[in-house]
Amino acid sequence: MNTTTINQPLPLSDSPTNTNARVLLGLMLVAAVIAVVDYVVATRGNIGTDTSVYASFFQNLSQHGPVDSRFEPVFYYLSVALAQTGMGFPAYEGVMFLVMTGTVLVATRRYHDYLQSESAYTTFLAASLLFLFISPTMSNAVINVMRQGLASLLVFTALLAFYQRQWRAFFLWGLLATGFHYSSVLYLLFAPVLLLKPRLQRWVGIAAFLAYCSGFTMVLVRAILPSLYTTVMTMDGGGVDYKTGVRLDFAVFSLFWYLLPLAVAPLVHQPVRDRINRGTAIYLVLMLPFFAVGWGNFSNRYLLPAWLSVSLILAAICCDNRFSPLRNPVVLRMGLVGAAGVFCYYVTHGVVL
Repeated sequence: MNTTTINQPLPLSDSPTNTNARVLLGLMLVAAVIAVVDYVVATRGNIGTDTSVYASFFQNLSQHGPVDSRFEPVFYYLSVALAQTGMGFPAYEGVMFLVMTGTVLVATRRYHDYLQSESAYTTFLAASLLFLFISPTMSNAVINVMRQGLASLLVFTALLAFYQRQWRAFFLWGLLATGFHYSSVLYLLFAPVLLLKPRLQRWVGIAAFLAYCSGFTMVLVRAILPSLYTTVMTMDGGGVDYKTGVRLDFAVFSLFWYLLPLAVAPLVHQPVRDRINRGTAIYLVLMLPFFAVGWGNFSNRYLLPAWLSVSLILAAICCDNRFSPLRNPVVLRMGLVGAAGVFCYYVTHGVVL
């Protein structure tokens, strides 16, 4: 027996102390990036179509206390509590961005656990934030549709729980998401599609895509539910003009992100590859409300949860990629710093999707 290797110390780079130090440094970088972005979001001024609406709402709460509001209960009572602290509107915007960041932490943690990836969670979190920050969809969630932005990744988390047959988690995350924005119910109603076999799920997606692109869903809703048709077509967007009718550009763009994981699957290590591909069923469900009523006013809002969830899927593809530079923690963290700069530009210039 060769005893020369007995009691040899671990290589310095693999020691528990260094591993913990790398994790701590990674978390510190993420925290620093979030702090900078949070400051930019809070001090951006009156940028965003809905910013003035939330400013007026918060000012009324600060001056008069609880007021009558159409806003959802979780969002409303959180706003009431923040107003009672005496903070100004910029601080309120900053806190709400931190709450939205909290939903990112929840969604990434749950998705990373589902993937059972060997990559560190801190690396996956950095990659997810990287892709979120370079997406104009995220800036839209922050400066325009703040309530739906707060709900979107919680909807993704709820559907992931449903997919895993975790019924209590599905109910709790779905309830919290609905408390931030009532539209969450639309996505949760389509959750039973996740009980179907993968092939049948794909057929449902193809049928929904073709029905939408042909205008059939619009004709069907107008004939069967004229009141719903009117509501969808006259959705208030703060006085901003927006194209109604079938949006083939949105439909094709959304379908692309559904097909991408299948196309790049050979580049991803097993067994994460299969889990990513199976998990695209959640993204499919997130598209179904758009295919049902996405011909109305501000139809991009129906795609917000789906488009935000794309960033998590892309992060998973990178963190378990066979091409080592894509999964390199240093590369991903440096990319996060650059992406934060891009996001700050989006926020200060009103760049949205």
